[in-house]
Amino acid sequence: MMAPLPELPTELWLHIFGFLSLRDKLSMRCTCLYFRNLMDKTRPLWRGFSVTLRDFSRYNRAFWRSLVQRHLGSVLLRSGKGKDLRTLSTCLPALSALRLEDWREGGVTELKKFKVLQRLAMTSCTVSLNNVMFLLPLSRQLTHLILCNVQFSCVTSHLLAAICQLTRLSSLVLHHNGNIRVPTLSDIMSHLTGLKHLSCTMITYKNLPDDFFSPAPLTGGGTLQLTDLQLLNYDAVVTRKLLQPLSNLQSLSIFHLYSVPGPVCHMTTWLTSLPQLRSLSVHGGHPLTAYADLLPSSLLSLTLCVDLQPEDLQVASLRVPHLEHLHLEPWSSLKLVRLLPHLFPELRTLAIRHHSISDEDFLSLQQLQYLHTLEILDPFHRPDPTDPGWIVYEPSPHLQQLINDLQKLTNYRVQVITSSKRDPLSCSCV
Repeated sequence: MMAPLPELPTELWLHIFGFLSLRDKLSMRCTCLYFRNLMDKTRPLWRGFSVTLRDFSRYNRAFWRSLVQRHLGSVLLRSGKGKDLRTLSTCLPALSALRLEDWREGGVTELKKFKVLQRLAMTSCTVSLNNVMFLLPLSRQLTHLILCNVQFSCVTSHLLAAICQLTRLSSLVLHHNGNIRVPTLSDIMSHLTGLKHLSCTMITYKNLPDDFFSPAPLTGGGTLQLTDLQLLNYDAVVTRKLLQPLSNLQSLSIFHLYSVPGPVCHMTTWLTSLPQLRSLSVHGGHPLTAYADLLPSSLLSLTLCVDLQPEDLQVASLRVPHLEHLHLEPWSSLKLVRLLPHLFPELRTLAIRHHSISDEDFLSLQQLQYLHTLEILDPFHRPDPTDPGWIVYEPSPHLQQLINDLQKLTNYRVQVITSSKRDPLSCSCV
């Protein structure tokens, strides 16, 4: 028989619940009717909460009522159809973020029923959409749009014309498998004057025209607000003239098309043309040595998933002495971690793989006096060395002990993350 609950004020219970993880909150609300009602009616406890829905026949009125009470704002709908959107719009009319994964019909006209929808994502849809007219009723409300591996039966120009009508967009993701050819981003830049984040696939390009990023003259003589650019499957030749409209860019992510670098390192042109970069992410392409001495001194965040040598990090540290955020995934298993406290002493966050790192090197991270977050990118282990196929996707007892030791050495200043939380609306391309 369960012991009676302590008689605590409601405010104190809510304060305690605020320290719980999402999983623990869901477990706690199942313990008794009092906790369920208390938690469901307390909106701040569920800030950022999202649910994944599929097969609506499983959900009853009590389920929908609990979501309404929590003021749910984000839903991921898998393998859905029009009737599911009609149910959603009726039960959750205040939905502000929606992701449709593996959509099963040729149209999405029911989206017009969501009057306050601001963030829309469509991902991995194998059924071809008949047209893009579903975007037009949302033109005055959408601020974020993700189209990732969605098949369209319309021509690319119609798709781009519809996107250009979404004048409130601040973030646009356009990922595809090579079936969409965008001659230039000029129209998008001209019409979406508030666009700050742009991510697109570049698989079909070899040479970009000089006006690729150039908008028509902006109203009032303003400048582009674009601050964050991601380019996937990239292998295009660029010139400094082509990149001139992006001179105020603050964040650049390049995901190279080929793991084997070509004859020309395009990163040298990018880095010499963007003197104000604060964040740089490079995946594949040429080794770091080809552009380490060109890193802008303004960089505070750096992601390197490339081939590199210890001396390359030495050069990089001289270029970016005040680096605060580092994500390091070298292609070769080199002893680089032991160098980090000396090369980048101001690091606040660090993401690394641990399998090739010695215990001594791992614990040397205590020397990073400003470090507050360490992310382990490979928190899995093989319990049986004789069975390499048996993989457990959680920290091994040995890694957990290392984490505990590091936290003790830093007086628990460092938070260690072994499972990253992704935005449920984001695609898995990056």
